[in-house]
Amino acid sequence: MSDEPVVHIVDDDEDLRRSLVFLLESVGVTPLTYPDARTFLAEFDPEAPAVVVVDVRMPGMSGFGLQEELVARDYPAPLVFCSAHGDIPMSVRALQRGAVDFLEKPYEPQRLLEIVQRHQAAAVEAFTRRAARRDVERRVETLTAREREVLRLVIDGLPSQVVARRLGTSVKTIDVHRARIRAKTGADSLGALVRDLLLHRVEV
Repeated sequence: MSDEPVVHIVDDDEDLRRSLVFLLESVGVTPLTYPDARTFLAEFDPEAPAVVVVDVRMPGMSGFGLQEELVARDYPAPLVFCSAHGDIPMSVRALQRGAVDFLEKPYEPQRLLEIVQRHQAAAVEAFTRRAARRDVERRVETLTAREREVLRLVIDGLPSQVVARRLGTSVKTIDVHRARIRAKTGADSLGALVRDLLLHRVEV
């Protein structure tokens, strides 16, 4: 995974896009521009770490609509909103839904540059966390319904004897399930697997 996030600029103001490209390239940041949200959704790479700078009011899908779509797609890039029509309720709405900042136009280019640079490291961390969570999810998906049932009880801290009684089976059978869970998920131990599940908030 790259450690140099790109910056997606989604804004219908062509002159603004050009000026931001010049500004970001002057400090070695890679900018990619889009005239509207639909174009961005059709062209962006959802796996590459990035910071997204987006206008609120655009033809077609608004910046808020884009934000909702990116949340639905599990896209973790830090989102910076810009608007010439911003107000306090609008900025509160954006931040409550996960945006990292809200700038009113016209803004100082240096201010935007500082925000982007500040959140580049956070972007890498966010994409790294998502990749780790997806890995845990894929590992859990290899389990049968019964193995998941056993794992849920293990997560609750129950020993094999109690799990066996709960499920109406033998301790030997539960131990076989535990061994299969470790093998299928590639876990060094069930304790390590449980830590991964809790760390990444993955449901079994």
